[in-house]
Amino acid sequence: MPTSEMTADRAALIAKVVRNRPRLIEMTQALVRVASPNPPSNTAEIAKVAEGLLATIPGIEIRRFEPEPGICNLVARVSSGRPGRRLIFNGHLDTFPVGDTAGWNDPPLSGAVRDGRIYGRGVSDMKGGIAASILAAALLADHRDAWSGEIVLTLAGDEENMGSLGTGYLLEHVPEARGDANICGDVGSPMVVRFGEKGLLWIEVEAAGKPAHGAHVHKGINAIDRLRTALDRLKDLEKIAVSAPTAVLEAISAAGDISERLSGPGESATLRGITVNIGTMEGGTSPNLVPVHAIARADIRLPVGISTAELEAAIGRALSPLDGITWRAIRRFEPNFTDPAHEIVACVRDAAAKVLGTRPAVNMRVGGSDSRWYRMHGVPTVVYGLTPFNMGGPDEYILIDELVAVAKVHTLAALE
Repeated sequence: MPTSEMTADRAALIAKVVRNRPRLIEMTQALVRVASPNPPSNTAEIAKVAEGLLATIPGIEIRRFEPEPGICNLVARVSSGRPGRRLIFNGHLDTFPVGDTAGWNDPPLSGAVRDGRIYGRGVSDMKGGIAASILAAALLADHRDAWSGEIVLTLAGDEENMGSLGTGYLLEHVPEARGDANICGDVGSPMVVRFGEKGLLWIEVEAAGKPAHGAHVHKGINAIDRLRTALDRLKDLEKIAVSAPTAVLEAISAAGDISERLSGPGESATLRGITVNIGTMEGGTSPNLVPVHAIARADIRLPVGISTAELEAAIGRALSPLDGITWRAIRRFEPNFTDPAHEIVACVRDAAAKVLGTRPAVNMRVGGSDSRWYRMHGVPTVVYGLTPFNMGGPDEYILIDELVAVAKVHTLAALE
C-alpha cells in the first residue's frame, strides 16, 4: 500500500478501529486481569478468556491444543469464503511472574487505566498486542468482501520458556497454524518494524580445583581463579568478526537513528556482533578456604552470520586448553530473519507510515520471540508491537494511543 494512498475501504477500517477504542481497552483489561505467569507456564484460565474474546467474531472457528496439562494454545480461523493466502497473527498468552508486589501503585492484575495508560503484569508483553490482533481480525471479519483467503490467530503458551510447547508445538502439529506470512504483536515500538532477531546460546562453565587452607594457597588450586580465566576467554568471543548478509547490515545501518533513540545508543553494534553476558557465578564455601568448585552461566547472543554450531566450536577452541574446565550448552536457537524487502515487511512498514504519519524504521530485534519458530518453518514474519514500559517490573504499562495505532497497523497490513 503506497503511503500516499488511503482508499475508502481502508479509511473505513481505520475509523472503525478508532470507534472501537473502548472495546480494545476492555479486551486488554480482560486479558491482564487473569494471571498467566511462566513459571509455571499454565495458560488454562487465560486461554478461556481469550477464547471468549475470539468467539465474538462471527463465523470464527476456534480449536484448543494442550500438549501438556495446563499449557493451553488456541488456533482461531476467520475465512473470507474465497481461496487466497493465509495471514497469521501470533501472540503468547504467558507472562513474566508478578514478583514483589510492593512497588505497584495498583494491583498487578488490575488493568487500571490512568493518564492514557493501561497498567498490569503482561500488558506490554504481550496482552495488549494480542488484543490489537484480535480487534484487527474482528474488523476484517466484518469486511470479508474486501479480501480473500483467511486470517488465523495462534495464541500460545510457553513462550517465556522458549515456546516448544506453545508456538513450536502448533507449527509442528497443526497445519493451519502455518501460513503465507505472520505478524506478531510482541513488544518493541510502533516506530520500528522488526524483521529478524539474534540467536541465543546459554552455556554453563564449571571449574575444578584442589582444596587447601587460604593461608596455604601454594598447596591448592583455586577453582574460582580457573573459572575467571575461562570467563575471560568467553568474553573474547565478542571480538569474532561476523559477516551478515548485505541486506541485513544495510537495514541495521539505515534504522540506527530511529531505533537507537528508542532502544538506546549502541543497539546497532549489539545487533551486528556477538555479546557475552556472564549472568551467574558461584564458588567456594569460605574466604579462608581454597575453592574446589566454581560454576558460571552465560547468555551469548549471536548475530545473523554465525550459527550456534560455529560458536560452540569457537568456545571449544577457547576453553579446551584450560585445565580443570568443563562446559556444556544449556539452551540454543539460531539467529533468524525475514528478507527486509519481503512483501510482509513492506506491508507493515507502509501501513505504519500511513497510521503514524512518518516512516518507521525497519530493523532486527535484539531479544528473542516466537517469531523464530515461524521463520524456522519458512513463514515470513515481522514483529510489530507496543513500547514496553517497566516490563517485568512494578507498574508495567502501555500507552493507549500506541495500542490503537498498533491495532490500525495490524488491520491495514493484514488487508494488504
